[in-house]
Amino acid sequence: MKKVADILAVKSRSLVSVAPETTVLDALKIMADNNIGSILVLSGEDYRGLLTERDYARKVILKGKSSTDTKVMDIMSTDLPHISPDSSIDECMQLMSVNNIRYLPVFKGDDELVGIVSINDIIKAVIANQAATISHLQSYIHS
Repeated sequence: MKKVADILAVKSRSLVSVAPETTVLDALKIMADNNIGSILVLSGEDYRGLLTERDYARKVILKGKSSTDTKVMDIMSTDLPHISPDSSIDECMQLMSVNNIRYLPVFKGDDELVGIVSINDIIKAVIANQAATISHLQSYIHS
């Protein structure tokens, strides 16, 4: 089964991030401009958390807060499980399912942020793996 490193190898290398003091509205604009559903929150080079569309919907909209007055640090998710490039796709699916989350930050070692994987990335990897298995089985049957 594929590893997280395989997913990161085909994804864009640029990590999109904002500072914790950024307004939610500005972060949402950056997310829209990059067509992404989450954004890393970094203080300098240090990972602080992740802001997702779900955070926005549940912690701003449903609570009647203002996107222009609320800071990213006030609503970001900070307790997400960390994975490594060596983590398996199965491990990611398990973590996402158990924690009811759609994004996982990827760290090399204890603190070097190297990327983020989404549930969409995981689904694509599973589908590609199944397609390869089907192709191999068909080749085996026809040979």
